[in-house]
Amino acid sequence: MLMLINWVVPFMLFIMGMFVFVSNRKHLLSMLISLEFIVLSMFLILFIYLNYFSNEMYFSMMFLTFSVCEGVLGLSMLVSMVRTHGNDYFQSFSILQC
Repeated sequence: MLMLINWVVPFMLFIMGMFVFVSNRKHLLSMLISLEFIVLSMFLILFIYLNYFSNEMYFSMMFLTFSVCEGVLGLSMLVSMVRTHGNDYFQSFSILQC
């Protein structure tokens, strides 16, 4: 029973994060937060998987490092868009604008 809970909870977190990412498209910040939630649920799945097979945790530390770098890149893009466009609404900027 405990093994089932260990696998079901992270996958439910992943599915909920995907649902929020797909359904909420108004603000860039809320989409970045939902992406970080998805990455953290994937980290939890990876951590449980590596503990189950008694593998080393070096790969999970690498995954966590790259996810932090991805989060910093997303926040820097958010700051850049707020400085150029004044807000983080998707309706206010276009890809075709310079």
